[in-house]
Amino acid sequence: MRPRPTRPRRPPATTPDPVFESLLNAFRAPDLRRRILVVLGLLIVFRFLAVVPVPGIDRTQLQSFLENNPLFGLLNLFSGGGLSNFSVVALGMNPYINSSIIMQLMQGVVPSLQALSREGEYGRNKITQYTRYLAVPMALLQSYGFLALLNSQNPPVLTGTFDLASFDTITQIATLTAGSVALMWVGELITERGIGNGISFIIFAGIVSQAPSAIGAFLASPNIGAFIAFALVAIAAVAVIVYIQEGQRRIPVQYASRVRGRRMYSGGQTFLPLRVNQAGVIPIIFAVSILLFPVQLASYFTASEIDVVASVANGIVLFFSPNTIIYVALYFLLTIGFTYFYTAFTFKPDETAEQLRKNGGYIPGIRPGRPTQDYLARVVSRITLAGALFLGIVAVSPSLVGLAFPDLGAIGLGGTSLLIVVSVVVETMKQIEAQLMMRNYEGFIR
Repeated sequence: MRPRPTRPRRPPATTPDPVFESLLNAFRAPDLRRRILVVLGLLIVFRFLAVVPVPGIDRTQLQSFLENNPLFGLLNLFSGGGLSNFSVVALGMNPYINSSIIMQLMQGVVPSLQALSREGEYGRNKITQYTRYLAVPMALLQSYGFLALLNSQNPPVLTGTFDLASFDTITQIATLTAGSVALMWVGELITERGIGNGISFIIFAGIVSQAPSAIGAFLASPNIGAFIAFALVAIAAVAVIVYIQEGQRRIPVQYASRVRGRRMYSGGQTFLPLRVNQAGVIPIIFAVSILLFPVQLASYFTASEIDVVASVANGIVLFFSPNTIIYVALYFLLTIGFTYFYTAFTFKPDETAEQLRKNGGYIPGIRPGRPTQDYLARVVSRITLAGALFLGIVAVSPSLVGLAFPDLGAIGLGGTSLLIVVSVVVETMKQIEAQLMMRNYEGFIR
């Protein structure tokens, strides 16, 4: 008997990468595709605004000023190079971030704002509106101060006369303020109609736009030891960031059987996920803004004719220099503090315990009500410590490498940039996957 011919076996199908598969599935969904295109379009608008210059600036002197002031170089990084071009968005999101910090601090002091924050979506919208209003005078103050700082340099960075009675100065202040308000509007549009946090996305776009030139300058350095050390720190930082961002504490929740109308729903067991790093990248942004503020304020008086004022201002500028241990320690402590602050602002154990009680849920071994609230607060406090230490260590570790290798003065900026970029990418991919999963459930129910 003749043997049957065997067909050649097909090679096994390769499993697509989950990240690219999620992106492809997102583009197949019309609403998700529209959200992604909205984000891309608004980021293009931001990049266009970052190259529209404000007249009256000596570009050469401005570049020299930024090279000698690392913190303003960081502000330039966050504005996507808008400060180096002295564009209409040279202030970046700094006025809006500072107004957000002030409003969040005032919620713990002003009783009316504290009561407003507990009124659900209406209260949050009103507080957001107040934050927008506060961002306008903050932008006016910072634009005036920054122009005064540039005029006080020797030689001056401004080509014209700096005077509030001058039409050129008024035009520059109005342009910088309008650019900051426009950028705030773009960020809120990304949050409302796109995917992710608009502030983080704009800072992410600014960092990515500066990445090619920063990498080229870094590779041009002859210090091979610093390059290897920073590369190892960067790889380890990416791995730790992804690991911590995905880490969560799962608290078991039991639901009792309950009757609604004429139907009886059986109980079940699920879990309450508490993320190790619930604050995301926001504490880093807040910490950098706080560190920038005293330096920016003191820099206005470095050229003062009063010797005492000038010496104090120069002392503050040196005190907050990124090349010192004091700056690294303050950066670390502020990051930890803002992690706890933002976590307490976003996660409220009393509201979570009340929602569990209303839905008939309870944590095994913990009584509903106040004991559940205390238990959740204790767990969140412990896991937030791990998340805060993670953010602080990853943020300052490249700065410590920079102190060990002084030839690369801007190496400390790489840690913050890497942390923000990786965190934004991870958070965005998680939101896309959550949206895709929700749509799959909707199709199953139908």
